Amino acid sequence: MSTESEATVATEESAAEEKLESSTLKLITWLSVGVAVAALGIYVGRELRSRYKFNHRTPYDFYDHASVRDRQVSEYGVGV
Repeated sequence: MSTESEATVATEESAAEEKLESSTLKLITWLSVGVAVAALGIYVGRELRSRYKFNHRTPYDFYDHASVRDRQVSEYGVGV
């Protein structure tokens, strides 16, 4: 009689372990999917922003020296 109860307990323990392993694998899978979606969203957002910025350039973006007149060159060398 004791061997039957030990077999039943062992079967219940293995079923509980399988359920725990299954839920752990599901959790790891969902976390991996979430991280992948977040990384993809960041990448796509960066690409969209760079394309938006490229399409909305101003003349000041084309030429590095375009806004030299606006800068105060007289501040160079003024120390405290």
